[in-house]
Amino acid sequence: METKYKESFESINNGFNSVFRNNKLSIGLVIPLENYPRSPIPTMVNQMEKILLAEELNFKAIWLRDIPFNDPSFGDVGQMYDPFSYLGYLSAKTSKIALGVGSLILPLKHPANVAKAAASIDTLSNGRLILGVASGDRAKEYPAMNIDYDNRGNNFRESFKYINQIWEDFPIFDNEFGNPNANLDMLPKPTNQKVPMLITGASQQSPSWLASNGDGWITYPRPVHTQKIIVNRIRDNAKENYTQNRPISQSLYIDLVEGLNFSPQPIHLGYRLNVKHLIEHLKSLEAIGINHVALNLRFNQADIEKTLKIIGDEILPEFS
Repeated sequence: METKYKESFESINNGFNSVFRNNKLSIGLVIPLENYPRSPIPTMVNQMEKILLAEELNFKAIWLRDIPFNDPSFGDVGQMYDPFSYLGYLSAKTSKIALGVGSLILPLKHPANVAKAAASIDTLSNGRLILGVASGDRAKEYPAMNIDYDNRGNNFRESFKYINQIWEDFPIFDNEFGNPNANLDMLPKPTNQKVPMLITGASQQSPSWLASNGDGWITYPRPVHTQKIIVNRIRDNAKENYTQNRPISQSLYIDLVEGLNFSPQPIHLGYRLNVKHLIEHLKSLEAIGINHVALNLRFNQADIEKTLKIIGDEILPEFS
């Protein structure tokens, strides 16, 4: 008997359930919340005050990146801090905003450490962790850890499997990372059996594997007409290989300006635009099936707190 495809998203944990709703778009933020266009290194000054303001304004999620090394050719070190260390700090200081990683580079870490750290943050935050995962694209980091860059696709796939299996009670399996057996278990367990893991890009995997694995996808920002093709391809492929719909999210760099007559201008992976045009752009993304947009304010020229309040007052209500 053919299994009917479910359009509704799976209920996983508090963070996932708050951020992702079918046919709806929510808005989050990429940390750090500051302007640093001319340097790869942010100041990280007054970040907690801005994060708490974002939570008060009802942004749905904050997102950290996993950047182990400062590679000058990459040009950005994100929040600098180790994502799990910083997530522990943020989980203690915040109460409702989802805590996202976009995205953890699985081949550079042992999956047992990832599984334990993720489950720990998930339980400490009352189920607010959303874990984006990726195979990584900064080739210089791999020899620095004596890890084979060309094998990162297989490494990612086996690590992904290990993490999901070790969250089960007394797991028994065997792969290149190890073979836990009935005499071993890992604690704590996530709040609801697993932490949601969203796969970033293709992560060196086949379309059928991507369609059958993960709790959602993180894709890169593109022009709306191109993004629509990508979203449709992802969802059509998933319907052929999976039984339940899953969310799609993306980031977007913005420089929010005042002025009703200002025409949008392209910037790196985003736009310089006013409130009206940002609402229109976000609604167009919602219409093609994007479920979450994480705004990056690195190139935002106006005061960051003022920009957060403008988005909170004028844009978030359009997507409540």
